[in-house]
Amino acid sequence: MKSYDVIVIGGGPAGLAAAESACKAGAKTAVLEREARLGGILKQCVHDGFGLIRFGEKLAGPEYAERYIDFVKELPIDAYTLTFVTKIEKKADGFAVTCVSREGMLDFTAKALVLATGCRERTAKQVLIQGTRPAGVFTAGTAQNFVNLMGKMPAKKCVILGSGDIGLIMARRLTLEGAEVEGVYEVKPEPSGLTRNIHQCLHDFDIPLHLSHTVTRVFGADRLTAVEVAEVDDKMKPIKGTERVVECDALILSVGLIPENELAESLGVKINPFTKGPDCDQTYMSSVDGVFSAGNALNVFDLVDYVSECAADAGANAAHFTPSGGCVRLERGRGLLSYVPHRIDLSKPHDKVVFFFRSAKDMDRGTLKITADGKEVYKKKFAFLRPPEMQRVEIDCSAFGLSAKSSLSVELEEN
Repeated sequence: MKSYDVIVIGGGPAGLAAAESACKAGAKTAVLEREARLGGILKQCVHDGFGLIRFGEKLAGPEYAERYIDFVKELPIDAYTLTFVTKIEKKADGFAVTCVSREGMLDFTAKALVLATGCRERTAKQVLIQGTRPAGVFTAGTAQNFVNLMGKMPAKKCVILGSGDIGLIMARRLTLEGAEVEGVYEVKPEPSGLTRNIHQCLHDFDIPLHLSHTVTRVFGADRLTAVEVAEVDDKMKPIKGTERVVECDALILSVGLIPENELAESLGVKINPFTKGPDCDQTYMSSVDGVFSAGNALNVFDLVDYVSECAADAGANAAHFTPSGGCVRLERGRGLLSYVPHRIDLSKPHDKVVFFFRSAKDMDRGTLKITADGKEVYKKKFAFLRPPEMQRVEIDCSAFGLSAKSSLSVELEEN
């Protein structure tokens, strides 16, 4: 039995930032990672653009991950790789964590946990594409792994479904490696990826983007030979008569990410219906005392710099964990797609709350408003809001005059 103050589950950018921060805050810390190497998804993200906020320079994904791996190695943090968490139990004095590793079964105890388990990609069956199961249908992350880590080309001519950032980046990557990208098809009337990726990955390479289109069927026996695409209506249903067949040998799916929170749910953690991650307070503690969440397991972020920021805060707060006090729920009003935190714990510092949010739709101009007990207590204007692009503000909630009986709501008003 190995005992720690803080155990971080997940050794990606969120987990590493949380572990570094927890250790620097004085906690005896361990990281449990199921893969053979630390670094998470960034190991295969060879494009640059990471670290502009966190480090003030443009880094490739592996470079960004290596910075945090080095930070962890310089500190007395125990990192366990190829270690799978199979069970977590809440005890009176903390948590019991059971793992399977190369050494066999391992048992740990911890006073607090940071869940930094990241996301997984939706598959073809999860978006209800009809047809058989031929080879050649990949998630964007799988295709990225093939090209960037294994040196294998998954396609000669491909169709990309979904305009998420990984799909856009893979459209450019496959083009640079000699494949033909017939087009990117997006079921929604607006792109799902960052504006800069639309321009740098599609426009700069003359790759067509077909909005309000989807893939309705795949063809092929052993290997994919073609897909059927069609226009969709305002309810995202295929329009009869608009179908056409596109010959290709690969279909790349970039149709959304699902936060991995099975471990959180096993502990009874409340999951927020909008972020699909744990419902949390301003310290990133979940509804279960001592369980903190960080990174994309909490909320799918657009920038890894924000992942590291919230994870570092979660790690430090886990090191100084105190049970939840009186909380005021931050109710979701109109105009917002998602946000964190979801409540303010009045027993903890709340003079500098970092608030992340996404708009529910494209807005040329919008105003974020917070109302406490029917009175407007905060207002800030924004320009060019898009759902894929997360916004960050710092709010002094201690100035709102809140009590345990207060009502608190947030909305985004289009101007």
